[in-house]
Amino acid sequence: MSIRKQYDSDLEALKTALVEMGQNAAEAVENALEALCTADTAAAQKIVQGDDRINNMERDIEHRCMTLLLRQQPVAGDLRHISTAMKVVTDIERMGDHASDIAEIIPHLVTVRKERDPAAVSQAIAMGRKAYQMILDAMAALTAEDEIAARRVIAADDAVDYDFNAIKHTLAQEIAADPAKVDAALDLLMVIKYLERIGDHAVNVAEWVQFVRTGRYKDESMF
Repeated sequence: MSIRKQYDSDLEALKTALVEMGQNAAEAVENALEALCTADTAAAQKIVQGDDRINNMERDIEHRCMTLLLRQQPVAGDLRHISTAMKVVTDIERMGDHASDIAEIIPHLVTVRKERDPAAVSQAIAMGRKAYQMILDAMAALTAEDEIAARRVIAADDAVDYDFNAIKHTLAQEIAADPAKVDAALDLLMVIKYLERIGDHAVNVAEWVQFVRTGRYKDESMF
């Protein structure tokens, strides 16, 4: 195999690994939402334990990137793909971390979830579905290098931010009506904060699509 063919093969393997990691992070978020919906502590524990897999994938991708940089000294488009992978992998890893963070909170909400169905919990799950879809759409945009699809992901973050602020208002009302609910409200506040951050990381992934395509990023000072 020629050096160029081997290089192209390594780049394709890098892309495949990045997509797989994104799928794992999205699945962790989806599972966390399902565990929150069903108050399933066993499922929540599996999510926490599974975070190591995503972390290992991050290290593998970083190693692939460094190997390509050191051995091949890529330029132009190839360098942009590798640089993007090195940035995106951090956002994907953080999505996985936040799914695990949510899972760790679920045992504290089991009693609340089983005794009744507070509006804030249902709202949080609906918000999470939007953030989850943003991950899928961001990874699809990155894979296809589709700037239009990437812009749709960025625009979708407004709905997640709106939900975040609306749920905060709901939680404040619940605490005002019944101060005994403060602990559960604070737990839910942390859940929606993690979901809001997941949306932000999906936006970051989408914004790197522009860099892959043009070599420009919104914050040129990063380079």
